Amino acid sequence: MQLSEQELRRRHEREELEKMGINPYPSETFEVTATAKEIKENFDKEKNNYQEVTLAGRLMSRRVMGKASFAELMDSSGRIQIYVSRDDIAPGENKDMYNTVFKKMLDIGDFIGIKGYAFVTQVGEISVHVTELKVLTKSLRPLPIVKREIDEQGNEIVHDGFTDPELRYRQRYVDLIVNPHVRETFRKRTQLVNSMRQYLTNQGYLEVETPILQPLYGGAAARPFKTHHNTLDMTLYLRIANELYLKRLIVGGFDGVFEFAKDFRNEGMSRFHNPEFTQVELYVAYKDYNWMMDLVEEMVEKVAMDLHGTTEVKVGENIINFQRPWKRFTMFEAIEHFTKIDISEMEEPELRQTAEKLGIKVDPKLGKGKIIDEIFGETCEPYLIQPTFITDYPVEMSPLAKKHRDKPGLVERFEAICNGKEICNAFSELNDPIDQRARFEEQLELGKRGDTEAMVLDEDFLRALEYGMPPTAGLGIGIDRLSMIMTNSHSIQDVLFFPQMKPERREE
Repeated sequence: MQLSEQELRRRHEREELEKMGINPYPSETFEVTATAKEIKENFDKEKNNYQEVTLAGRLMSRRVMGKASFAELMDSSGRIQIYVSRDDIAPGENKDMYNTVFKKMLDIGDFIGIKGYAFVTQVGEISVHVTELKVLTKSLRPLPIVKREIDEQGNEIVHDGFTDPELRYRQRYVDLIVNPHVRETFRKRTQLVNSMRQYLTNQGYLEVETPILQPLYGGAAARPFKTHHNTLDMTLYLRIANELYLKRLIVGGFDGVFEFAKDFRNEGMSRFHNPEFTQVELYVAYKDYNWMMDLVEEMVEKVAMDLHGTTEVKVGENIINFQRPWKRFTMFEAIEHFTKIDISEMEEPELRQTAEKLGIKVDPKLGKGKIIDEIFGETCEPYLIQPTFITDYPVEMSPLAKKHRDKPGLVERFEAICNGKEICNAFSELNDPIDQRARFEEQLELGKRGDTEAMVLDEDFLRALEYGMPPTAGLGIGIDRLSMIMTNSHSIQDVLFFPQMKPERREE
């Protein structure tokens, strides 16, 4: 491994600290009593509070001025200025702690622990006067130097920022250190999940866990990742959805179950797709898709309020309003609205011709349902910016949804589209085992035609339905996509701590 000059110097400093009897990686607990944010928000000069505090974090800047220095400490809550005096941290005759350790052996990025008291500098900045200093971790790689300044209008100007997307996603740990707004994005994502979990739990639904390794993949139209169990000598698949297992629990007697699930689909990557993604799926007995639309509106409106204090969220150049009620179109109404073409009575050959007229290339292997989906995806979806429900899909597109009670050839299904992308999918769930078997068999025929995303036939799931599943409404919401919208993030990689990346190219 070839090391830079700075890396060699830091390794030398590590050795010198050890020679001085200072462990650069001590084991014992360092008790922290306050954070940078707490002190900056709550320090009161009149109350003279925070007079005995301990903080820990990274050293992020340093201005040495002889016998005293100003520096900046960053913990998980933010940054605070610290004042380090030689005679305070080295009160005896031996001044090595200041003259050697602080001035020469510490670098930007090192972790230190400090004890001291809060005060206000002459220029009015809340700071901590350090009385004790302890080395907690010596960093051996230099951080990217990001320079920040405030212009005359009070705006922050960033120079030499750590902005290259590939580096940021590959080295997320560095991204989180030098770009504090990234940490805020992930805090909001966690807040989003907690908001939804609280809502569903308060409704009385049970949070459960279902298998990730499955002998058959099902519950969605997607290609799976395949693996092998050595002891059982059998092929297993990483789940593409948890739908069929959650429905088994409804068969078993639970009235409402949900799961925040990691799912895996062996498909292309883009700014909207990652092979590993998170969704929440919910199944509630004795309900239908109309009831589920109301629930989605209420829950997502609550998420917006919990995260932003308003139903209006800025996404790119758009202001998206999640206030109920949302607009509703049937799928055929939406296609006719945007193309002026009614495709509701068309069969496969005419649908192919219509797609060609609209400039949409359709794979010859795809059946009627997938062609309709392609037409909708190209002509409608990108233009649905405000949250909109698209309902009543062709039966060929939805092998797990119940046939429409009033409209032959359609199923009781909806998707919520927002900012031009699907954020959720829901059905009145198919609970007729005879109809479900026929749908699976149709999927097998599509697979024979070359549709690599066609579903497989799951005999155990059919057996469960034969024992009887009550009328049920089901829902899946993509957490990653909803997080993109709620945090105004351009790419799915911006809301995943560690997105999938191509192998890193390394110098020989």
